Amino acid sequence: MDLFWCQALASIVKPDARFLQGDDTSSKSTVVNGAKIDQAGKTESDTAVLSLSRMGLCIPGILVVLSIILEPLLAYGNGQVTVACDTMTPQHGSLPQKSASPAVITVDKDVFSSKDQIKVTLTVRQSGTSFQGFFLQARDATDLNGGPVGTFTLIDKNSQLLTCGDVKDSAVSHTSSSGKHTIVVLWNPPGTKPDHIQFLVTVVQKFNIYWVKLHGPVISQLNAPPFSVQTTTEAHPTVPVTSKLTKSFNVTECGSKKFCLRNPPGCDPELDRLCFFLSFAVQNTSVLFELSGPSNGYISFALSDDKWMGNDDMYLCVVNDQSIQINPAHSTGRSHPILNTQVPIHDMSWSLEDGMTQCSFRRNIWLPEYSERFDLDRQYYIFLAEGRAENGRIHKHHQQPLITHSQVDFNGSPHELTGSRSPLYIKAHGALMFIAWVTAANIGVIVARFFKPVWPSSTLLGKKIWFQVHWVLMATTALLTCLAFILPFLYRGAWSYCAGVHPYFGCMILILVILQPIMAFFRPNPQASRRYIFNWLHWATGTFARTIAVASIFLGMDLPALDLYNPWDTLVMVGFIVWHVATELILEIHNYIIACKAQKRKEDKMQIMDSSELIDPQGHRFKIMVLTFYVCGNLTFLVILLVAISLV
Repeated sequence: MDLFWCQALASIVKPDARFLQGDDTSSKSTVVNGAKIDQAGKTESDTAVLSLSRMGLCIPGILVVLSIILEPLLAYGNGQVTVACDTMTPQHGSLPQKSASPAVITVDKDVFSSKDQIKVTLTVRQSGTSFQGFFLQARDATDLNGGPVGTFTLIDKNSQLLTCGDVKDSAVSHTSSSGKHTIVVLWNPPGTKPDHIQFLVTVVQKFNIYWVKLHGPVISQLNAPPFSVQTTTEAHPTVPVTSKLTKSFNVTECGSKKFCLRNPPGCDPELDRLCFFLSFAVQNTSVLFELSGPSNGYISFALSDDKWMGNDDMYLCVVNDQSIQINPAHSTGRSHPILNTQVPIHDMSWSLEDGMTQCSFRRNIWLPEYSERFDLDRQYYIFLAEGRAENGRIHKHHQQPLITHSQVDFNGSPHELTGSRSPLYIKAHGALMFIAWVTAANIGVIVARFFKPVWPSSTLLGKKIWFQVHWVLMATTALLTCLAFILPFLYRGAWSYCAGVHPYFGCMILILVILQPIMAFFRPNPQASRRYIFNWLHWATGTFARTIAVASIFLGMDLPALDLYNPWDTLVMVGFIVWHVATELILEIHNYIIACKAQKRKEDKMQIMDSSELIDPQGHRFKIMVLTFYVCGNLTFLVILLVAISLV
């Protein structure tokens, strides 16, 4: 699991749980509750991409076309809030407003017949104000808790039709979160209709500011008996009691009285403002949770049966107007988490100081009345994540969540927990690519380019030494690249659309490393007249592959699945590039000087050589010394990068 969202296009972010996600789609739709989801939590597009990837179709052009085709399908349906069909309450995690709403409903008729269309207008009360989202239904005025009645017809592009209670086009919602002043639709009476109809609307001004089930005008059939207005009292959720934390969390009890998960390991939230900290302690029939981290948006943790998204029990501390809103949430499949207004937690407290968010709460071990909450007497993986929030609305976390290495037994003895922000497959992928393209490929190129004269006749297993070293290193590069290419697919199970151009570069590199040995196998004899064509193609292909590989490494180091520590990871790679380029320049200059001296000796045979030239006229000792220094430096950079991967 990515806690929620890593594959933003490959796995659909379901809009049902949110009122304020939207694009400018204006086409009429019947609600399909987002995209079709199978029992494994994968969308149809996920399955299609997985099938293609298993067939080996990773050619960049094809994938680009597929992404262009699939993107509008995956983004379709914003504002289709069918999860709110019954209660008309958005799952935004906050409580509805009780003050006067910014919008009202009006109709053009008070009386209707079966052939009439009623013009329904939702408009702001005052000019200069607006609303972002809405959800409109018509219901039996004598039973406002019943299902929707009749259907709607669209007039403008700012609204879309939804299906509620198996009645097609029985509700209307927004298509985007842009500000709206007026919405106009037509309501069509059903074949079998109640005597009196009342329009209801939920209006969202901001993500955390909304009014639920506002009562609009009542319209009646011709010759219907008079309608007596019924006063109904709707139960509003109880406002949870929260308090301010008076002191920072205590880490001295970690491992003895409570479980602790810390990032970096061993950090103290009281002393380290960059410390992410989660602790929990079982106390009788409840569990006390403490969560802390550097965030002006939200920090969160989740309980999961596996390391993938799907039916997870989440808890978020969201910064909202200089206070912190503590919300349980749950997810289904790889969907955006649904914030729960009904709060099965208590003893909530929080603090917000200098960008440091801290919150604590208690919940019972068993909550049988809440099906989405996990019983805390079992084993779970724990995820720790943080991200941006705006007006109480959470966004995708900006780095991979920290995931415990193994499942945590809540009934076990308290101990320090360890985790990683990068899956093992992705770590192995990065390590193999570093070994291949930082070390093996570059040493192999330098040996082939500059060391042919150093071992002109020395052989190893029947071949010249320089050729054997070059061949072994380049074959190692090709083998490691192929292995590394497979690992992300084993982890994702499909193409990763959230990785930008990095996977496309990977496909290009794979093609080039396969092409190189094929060209080498069919290379002409060194004395052949066309040998120069092979030499240029071999050099150009290898140089292009190394260039793309370095660019891909720079991109991959900052992807959420690995995300080495910034900015020093970039500085290390820049240092390696400077080291390599400087080595090649030194050897090129040395070759040039040796060539010039050789030419001068040829022109002036009487020139007296110094002692070093008499012993080593070709400068072989200097080249070997440079190679030794280069290999040592190269391995130093490689070790630093591999250690960085192990620490993520």
